[in-house]
Amino acid sequence: MNFLAVFIGGGLGSLARYSIGLGIKKLGWLSAAGTLVSNVLASALLLALLAHAAAGTQGWPAKTQPAFLLLAVGFCGAFSTFSTFAADTLSLHASHGVIWSAANVAVNLILCLGVGYFIWSASSAA
Repeated sequence: MNFLAVFIGGGLGSLARYSIGLGIKKLGWLSAAGTLVSNVLASALLLALLAHAAAGTQGWPAKTQPAFLLLAVGFCGAFSTFSTFAADTLSLHASHGVIWSAANVAVNLILCLGVGYFIWSASSAA
């Protein structure tokens, strides 16, 4: 059952990431923006899941339940992507130079860690 949950979550996460990427391209933005949006949203969801699981919050799945595995391991694992982030950063370096690629790294780190810290802190206080 756990493998099936991860499999389904991974499929849904990859479809969500692909959809966001298409939406970002329709807006005419750089593809790195789609990766950023996916990574920030996945970080927020994963940290909320982990914080509530650690606190044993009523109504949130525990770390060993298939629902947790579907969302945390499957969905968030496929929705966020380090390999695409690395490819986008190198592509930005080649097309726009070191400033854009360094900014991509900085913005990804600051937003993902920042939203993660905010979610974790808010969840732990509740």
